[in-house]
Amino acid sequence: MDLRMMGFDAPLFSALQHMLDAAAADDYDKSVSAPSRTYFRDAKAMAETPADVVEYPNSYAFVIDMPGLKSGDIKVQVEEDNALVISGERRREEEKEGAAKYVRMERRVGKFMRKFVLPENANTDKICAVCQDGVLTVTVEKLPPPEPKKLKTIEVKIA
Repeated sequence: MDLRMMGFDAPLFSALQHMLDAAAADDYDKSVSAPSRTYFRDAKAMAETPADVVEYPNSYAFVIDMPGLKSGDIKVQVEEDNALVISGERRREEEKEGAAKYVRMERRVGKFMRKFVLPENANTDKICAVCQDGVLTVTVEKLPPPEPKKLKTIEVKIA
């Protein structure tokens, strides 16, 4: 059904018609249209994971609260584009039948993720992550500053 043939030619109806046409096509590429559910889930996970970033003279420190998580629940990775990704999942304890039931659930559960673009002077080969007392600290050492180029003196000959 073409909405334009019925006299609806406003931009809103044109956009709606385009969406209907695209949904009907067999070769419809979802990645080109609207953001996926994964995108929204990842965006929400990133927004709900606060972090502190501290720069020291020889390193950078990324500090994130991770109460109640074990080291197996947390992943720290470096992507090819020099991005530090900290992710994982906090799960709720399974309820046993006949046991106590939750009256109120306020603690956040689910996936979490933070992505940081590392500066050019970050040494991605020297990264360590320590989780102590529910606080994850990822330390990224800095590369040493480049040595200044030595001036080369060229002898001038008189011909």
